[in-house]
Amino acid sequence: MRTLPAPRGKLSKNRNLNDLTWLRVGGPADFLFQPADLEDLQAFLRELPEDVPIFPMGVGSNLIVRDGGLRAAVIRLGRGFNGISVEGTTVTAGAAALDAHVARKAADAGVDLTFLRTIPGSIGGAVRMNAGCYGSYTADVLCEATIITRQGELINLSAADLNFRYRQSDLPEGAVLVSAALEGPTGDPAELHARMEAQRKKRDETQPTKDRSAGSTFRNPAGFSSTGRADDVHDLKAWKVIDDAGMRGATKGGAQMSPKHSNFLINTGTATAADLEGLGEEVRKKVYETSGITLEWEIMRVGDPLTE
Repeated sequence: MRTLPAPRGKLSKNRNLNDLTWLRVGGPADFLFQPADLEDLQAFLRELPEDVPIFPMGVGSNLIVRDGGLRAAVIRLGRGFNGISVEGTTVTAGAAALDAHVARKAADAGVDLTFLRTIPGSIGGAVRMNAGCYGSYTADVLCEATIITRQGELINLSAADLNFRYRQSDLPEGAVLVSAALEGPTGDPAELHARMEAQRKKRDETQPTKDRSAGSTFRNPAGFSSTGRADDVHDLKAWKVIDDAGMRGATKGGAQMSPKHSNFLINTGTATAADLEGLGEEVRKKVYETSGITLEWEIMRVGDPLTE
Protein backbone atom coordinates (compact mmCIF):
# COMPACT_ATOMS: atom_id res chain seq x y z
CA MET A 1 0.00 0.00 0.00
CA ARG A 2 1.32 3.46 -0.93
CA THR A 3 2.34 5.89 1.80
CA LEU A 4 0.22 9.04 1.81
CA PRO A 5 0.64 12.34 3.66
CA ALA A 6 -0.36 12.47 7.32
CA PRO A 7 -3.09 15.14 7.37
CA ARG A 8 -5.00 16.62 10.28
CA GLY A 9 -8.26 15.45 8.77
CA LYS A 10 -9.48 11.86 8.57
CA LEU A 11 -7.69 9.52 6.17
CA SER A 12 -9.08 5.99 5.79
CA LYS A 13 -7.69 3.08 3.78
CA ASN A 14 -9.84 0.64 1.79
CA ARG A 15 -12.98 2.53 2.77
CA ASN A 16 -16.24 1.19 1.33
CA LEU A 17 -18.21 3.95 -0.38
CA ASN A 18 -21.66 2.33 -0.45
CA ASP A 19 -22.94 4.30 2.53
CA LEU A 20 -21.78 7.56 0.97
CA THR A 21 -23.86 7.34 -2.21
CA TRP A 22 -27.59 7.90 -2.49
CA LEU A 23 -27.97 4.59 -4.33
CA ARG A 24 -26.17 2.80 -1.48
CA VAL A 25 -23.82 0.84 -3.73
CA GLY A 26 -20.08 0.89 -4.31
CA GLY A 27 -16.90 -0.93 -3.41
CA PRO A 28 -13.90 0.39 -1.50
CA ALA A 29 -11.71 3.35 -2.38
CA ASP A 30 -7.99 2.89 -1.86
CA PHE A 31 -8.17 5.98 0.36
CA LEU A 32 -10.90 8.30 1.60
CA PHE A 33 -9.73 11.70 2.80
CA GLN A 34 -11.98 14.10 4.71
CA PRO A 35 -9.95 17.29 5.19
CA ALA A 36 -10.14 19.33 8.38
CA ASP A 37 -10.04 22.65 6.55
CA LEU A 38 -8.74 24.44 3.47
CA GLU A 39 -5.10 24.44 4.55
CA ASP A 40 -5.25 20.73 5.36
CA LEU A 41 -6.56 19.99 1.87
CA GLN A 42 -3.92 22.17 0.23
CA ALA A 43 -1.11 20.43 2.10
CA PHE A 44 -2.51 16.98 1.31
CA LEU A 45 -2.70 17.69 -2.41
CA ARG A 46 0.80 19.17 -2.48
CA GLU A 47 2.29 16.14 -0.77
CA LEU A 48 0.22 13.44 -2.48
CA PRO A 49 2.35 11.20 -4.75
CA GLU A 50 1.78 12.11 -8.38
CA ASP A 51 0.88 8.54 -9.31
CA VAL A 52 -2.12 8.51 -6.94
CA PRO A 53 -5.29 9.64 -8.79
CA ILE A 54 -7.79 11.75 -6.88
CA PHE A 55 -11.56 11.71 -7.12
CA PRO A 56 -13.49 14.59 -5.52
CA MET A 57 -16.80 13.27 -4.22
CA GLY A 58 -19.78 15.29 -3.08
CA VAL A 59 -22.76 13.77 -1.32
CA GLY A 60 -23.00 10.96 -3.87
CA SER A 61 -26.40 12.06 -5.20
CA ASN A 62 -25.56 11.60 -8.89
CA LEU A 63 -23.12 8.72 -8.72
CA ILE A 64 -22.74 4.98 -9.19
CA VAL A 65 -19.52 3.62 -7.71
CA ARG A 66 -18.93 0.21 -9.23
CA ASP A 67 -18.70 -2.83 -6.98
CA GLY A 68 -14.92 -3.23 -7.35
CA GLY A 69 -14.34 0.23 -5.92
CA LEU A 70 -12.02 3.09 -6.85
CA ARG A 71 -8.26 2.98 -7.27
CA ALA A 72 -7.86 6.55 -6.09
CA ALA A 73 -7.76 8.89 -3.15
CA VAL A 74 -11.38 10.01 -2.80
CA ILE A 75 -11.70 13.48 -1.33
CA ARG A 76 -14.96 14.23 0.43
CA LEU A 77 -15.55 17.69 1.87
CA GLY A 78 -17.61 18.14 4.99
CA ARG A 79 -17.60 20.55 7.90
CA GLY A 80 -15.41 23.52 7.14
CA PHE A 81 -16.62 23.49 3.54
CA ASN A 82 -20.37 23.92 3.98
CA GLY A 83 -20.68 27.55 5.07
CA ILE A 84 -23.17 29.91 3.40
CA SER A 85 -22.96 33.70 3.51
CA VAL A 86 -24.93 36.44 1.75
CA GLU A 87 -23.75 39.94 0.88
CA GLY A 88 -26.16 41.97 -1.20
CA THR A 89 -27.29 39.71 -4.03
CA THR A 90 -24.19 37.51 -3.87
CA VAL A 91 -24.36 34.16 -2.08
CA THR A 92 -21.06 32.45 -1.30
CA ALA A 93 -21.32 28.76 -0.45
CA GLY A 94 -18.83 26.08 0.39
CA ALA A 95 -18.74 23.15 -2.02
CA ALA A 96 -20.24 20.84 0.62
CA ALA A 97 -23.26 23.11 1.22
CA LEU A 98 -26.46 21.40 0.09
CA ASP A 99 -28.24 23.02 -2.84
CA ALA A 100 -31.51 23.13 -0.90
CA HIS A 101 -29.85 24.89 2.05
CA VAL A 102 -28.29 27.48 -0.26
CA ALA A 103 -31.66 28.17 -1.88
CA ARG A 104 -33.36 28.63 1.50
CA LYS A 105 -30.60 30.83 2.96
CA ALA A 106 -30.63 32.96 -0.19
CA ALA A 107 -34.43 33.30 -0.02
CA ASP A 108 -34.19 34.44 3.60
CA ALA A 109 -32.04 37.32 2.32
CA GLY A 110 -34.34 38.07 -0.62
CA VAL A 111 -32.09 36.51 -3.27
CA ASP A 112 -33.74 34.28 -5.86
CA LEU A 113 -31.82 31.02 -6.24
CA THR A 114 -35.03 29.04 -5.93
CA PHE A 115 -34.18 26.68 -8.79
CA LEU A 116 -31.61 25.04 -6.51
CA ARG A 117 -34.23 24.00 -3.96
CA THR A 118 -35.21 20.68 -5.57
CA ILE A 119 -31.81 19.76 -7.01
CA PRO A 120 -30.30 16.89 -5.02
CA GLY A 121 -26.69 17.29 -4.00
CA SER A 122 -24.23 19.98 -3.02
CA ILE A 123 -22.96 23.19 -4.60
CA GLY A 124 -19.71 21.55 -5.69
CA GLY A 125 -21.66 19.04 -7.74
CA ALA A 126 -24.02 21.73 -9.03
CA VAL A 127 -21.08 23.66 -10.45
CA ARG A 128 -19.36 20.58 -11.80
CA MET A 129 -22.52 19.33 -13.55
CA ASN A 130 -24.05 22.75 -14.35
CA ALA A 131 -27.12 21.59 -12.48
CA GLY A 132 -30.41 23.22 -13.27
CA CYS A 133 -34.19 23.00 -13.50
CA TYR A 134 -37.19 25.17 -14.32
CA GLY A 135 -35.17 26.75 -17.14
CA SER A 136 -32.35 28.01 -14.87
CA TYR A 137 -28.83 26.63 -14.63
CA THR A 138 -25.86 27.11 -12.34
CA ALA A 139 -24.04 28.75 -15.26
CA ASP A 140 -26.67 31.53 -15.19
CA VAL A 141 -25.86 32.60 -11.63
CA LEU A 142 -22.19 31.73 -11.09
CA CYS A 143 -19.85 34.66 -10.42
CA GLU A 144 -16.78 32.57 -9.69
CA ALA A 145 -15.70 29.21 -8.36
CA THR A 146 -12.71 28.62 -6.11
CA ILE A 147 -10.61 25.51 -6.65
CA ILE A 148 -7.49 23.95 -5.23
CA THR A 149 -5.22 22.54 -7.90
CA ARG A 150 -3.34 19.26 -7.65
CA GLN A 151 -0.32 21.40 -6.68
CA GLY A 152 -2.21 22.89 -3.74
CA GLU A 153 -2.76 26.33 -5.29
CA LEU A 154 -5.93 28.30 -4.59
CA ILE A 155 -7.41 29.68 -7.84
CA ASN A 156 -10.61 31.53 -8.74
CA LEU A 157 -12.34 30.61 -12.01
CA SER A 158 -15.03 32.53 -13.86
CA ALA A 159 -18.02 31.02 -15.61
CA ALA A 160 -16.17 31.50 -18.89
CA ASP A 161 -13.18 29.58 -17.53
CA LEU A 162 -15.48 26.66 -16.69
CA ASN A 163 -16.90 26.49 -20.23
CA PHE A 164 -20.36 25.48 -19.04
CA ARG A 165 -22.46 23.21 -21.23
CA TYR A 166 -25.56 21.09 -20.66
CA ARG A 167 -24.78 19.08 -17.52
CA GLN A 168 -21.05 19.68 -18.01
CA SER A 169 -18.21 22.04 -17.12
CA ASP A 170 -14.44 21.98 -17.44
CA LEU A 171 -12.27 21.84 -14.32
CA PRO A 172 -8.48 21.46 -14.39
CA GLU A 173 -7.38 17.85 -14.04
CA GLY A 174 -7.03 16.88 -10.39
CA ALA A 175 -8.61 20.09 -9.09
CA VAL A 176 -10.97 20.14 -6.09
CA LEU A 177 -13.73 22.72 -6.07
CA VAL A 178 -14.07 24.26 -2.61
CA SER A 179 -16.56 27.13 -2.93
CA ALA A 180 -18.68 29.14 -5.33
CA ALA A 181 -20.09 32.67 -5.44
CA LEU A 182 -23.57 32.91 -6.97
CA GLU A 183 -25.60 36.00 -7.79
CA GLY A 184 -29.37 35.97 -8.18
CA PRO A 185 -32.12 38.52 -8.70
CA THR A 186 -33.92 40.00 -5.73
CA GLY A 187 -37.32 38.86 -4.56
CA ASP A 188 -39.68 38.95 -1.63
CA PRO A 189 -38.53 36.30 0.89
CA ALA A 190 -42.07 35.07 1.59
CA GLU A 191 -42.81 34.71 -2.13
CA LEU A 192 -39.52 32.91 -2.76
CA HIS A 193 -40.19 30.43 0.04
CA ALA A 194 -43.74 29.86 -1.21
CA ARG A 195 -42.42 29.15 -4.70
CA MET A 196 -39.92 26.65 -3.35
CA GLU A 197 -42.57 24.89 -1.32
CA ALA A 198 -44.73 24.54 -4.43
CA GLN A 199 -41.75 23.17 -6.34
CA ARG A 200 -41.03 20.67 -3.58
CA LYS A 201 -44.62 19.43 -3.53
CA LYS A 202 -44.67 19.05 -7.31
CA ARG A 203 -41.42 17.09 -7.20
CA ASP A 204 -42.76 14.77 -4.51
CA GLU A 205 -45.91 14.16 -6.57
CA THR A 206 -44.06 13.30 -9.79
CA GLN A 207 -40.75 11.79 -8.70
CA PRO A 208 -39.81 8.83 -6.46
CA THR A 209 -38.31 11.05 -3.76
CA LYS A 210 -38.81 8.40 -1.06
CA ASP A 211 -36.83 5.76 -2.97
CA ARG A 212 -33.09 5.28 -3.29
CA SER A 213 -32.26 6.99 -6.55
CA ALA A 214 -29.65 9.31 -8.03
CA GLY A 215 -31.95 11.78 -9.73
CA SER A 216 -32.42 11.73 -13.48
CA THR A 217 -30.64 8.74 -15.00
CA PHE A 218 -30.30 9.95 -18.59
CA ARG A 219 -30.01 13.36 -20.23
CA ASN A 220 -32.93 14.54 -22.29
CA PRO A 221 -32.18 13.86 -25.98
CA ALA A 222 -32.66 17.48 -27.02
CA GLY A 223 -32.59 18.37 -30.69
CA PHE A 224 -33.31 14.87 -32.00
CA SER A 225 -34.87 14.63 -35.46
CA SER A 226 -36.63 11.41 -36.33
CA THR A 227 -36.46 12.24 -40.07
CA GLY A 228 -33.06 13.91 -40.24
CA ARG A 229 -34.67 17.13 -41.53
CA ALA A 230 -33.62 20.36 -39.83
CA ASP A 231 -37.22 21.57 -39.66
CA ASP A 232 -38.26 18.42 -37.80
CA VAL A 233 -35.86 18.84 -34.88
CA HIS A 234 -37.68 18.75 -31.54
CA ASP A 235 -36.89 18.35 -27.89
CA LEU A 236 -37.77 15.05 -26.27
CA LYS A 237 -37.88 13.92 -22.67
CA ALA A 238 -35.88 10.88 -21.64
CA TRP A 239 -38.83 9.48 -19.67
CA LYS A 240 -41.00 9.60 -22.81
CA VAL A 241 -38.64 7.55 -24.98
CA ILE A 242 -38.12 5.11 -22.10
CA ASP A 243 -41.89 4.72 -21.80
CA ASP A 244 -42.23 4.27 -25.55
CA ALA A 245 -39.63 1.51 -25.38
CA GLY A 246 -41.71 -0.29 -22.74
CA MET A 247 -39.06 0.04 -20.02
CA ARG A 248 -41.02 1.83 -17.29
CA GLY A 249 -40.81 -0.44 -14.23
CA ALA A 250 -38.19 -2.71 -15.83
CA THR A 251 -36.01 -4.62 -13.34
CA LYS A 252 -32.63 -6.28 -13.09
CA GLY A 253 -31.72 -7.87 -9.78
CA GLY A 254 -32.50 -5.28 -7.14
CA ALA A 255 -32.54 -2.40 -9.66
CA GLN A 256 -35.68 -0.92 -11.19
CA MET A 257 -36.70 1.90 -13.51
CA SER A 258 -39.19 3.67 -11.30
CA PRO A 259 -42.86 3.04 -12.10
CA LYS A 260 -43.52 6.59 -10.88
CA HIS A 261 -40.99 8.30 -13.19
CA SER A 262 -39.27 6.10 -15.73
CA ASN A 263 -36.08 8.20 -15.93
CA PHE A 264 -35.29 7.40 -12.30
CA LEU A 265 -33.16 4.33 -11.61
CA ILE A 266 -33.83 3.04 -8.11
CA ASN A 267 -32.32 0.55 -5.70
CA THR A 268 -35.24 -1.45 -4.34
CA GLY A 269 -33.04 -2.64 -1.46
CA THR A 270 -30.75 -5.38 -2.78
CA ALA A 271 -29.22 -3.88 -5.93
CA THR A 272 -25.55 -4.00 -6.72
CA ALA A 273 -23.83 -1.35 -8.82
CA ALA A 274 -23.70 -3.95 -11.60
CA ASP A 275 -27.50 -4.37 -11.39
CA LEU A 276 -28.06 -0.63 -11.66
CA GLU A 277 -25.61 0.04 -14.46
CA GLY A 278 -26.67 -3.12 -16.27
CA LEU A 279 -30.33 -2.12 -16.20
CA GLY A 280 -29.41 1.34 -17.44
CA GLU A 281 -27.56 -0.18 -20.39
CA GLU A 282 -30.54 -2.43 -21.16
CA VAL A 283 -32.74 0.68 -21.25
CA ARG A 284 -30.31 2.45 -23.58
CA LYS A 285 -30.26 -0.56 -25.92
CA LYS A 286 -34.04 -0.90 -25.99
CA VAL A 287 -34.56 2.82 -26.59
CA TYR A 288 -32.11 2.75 -29.49
CA GLU A 289 -33.81 -0.30 -30.99
CA THR A 290 -37.26 1.28 -30.82
CA SER A 291 -36.51 4.91 -31.67
CA GLY A 292 -32.95 5.23 -32.96
CA ILE A 293 -32.14 7.53 -30.03
CA THR A 294 -28.96 6.97 -28.04
CA LEU A 295 -29.57 8.03 -24.45
CA GLU A 296 -26.60 9.53 -22.63
CA TRP A 297 -26.03 8.84 -18.96
CA GLU A 298 -26.52 11.77 -16.61
CA ILE A 299 -25.47 9.69 -13.59
CA MET A 300 -21.71 9.47 -13.30
CA ARG A 301 -20.33 5.92 -13.15
CA VAL A 302 -16.85 5.42 -11.77
CA GLY A 303 -14.55 2.69 -10.51
CA ASP A 304 -13.93 -0.94 -11.39
CA PRO A 305 -16.38 -3.79 -11.77
CA LEU A 306 -16.14 -6.58 -9.22
CA THR A 307 -13.89 -9.42 -10.35
CA GLU A 308 -14.10 -12.92 -8.91
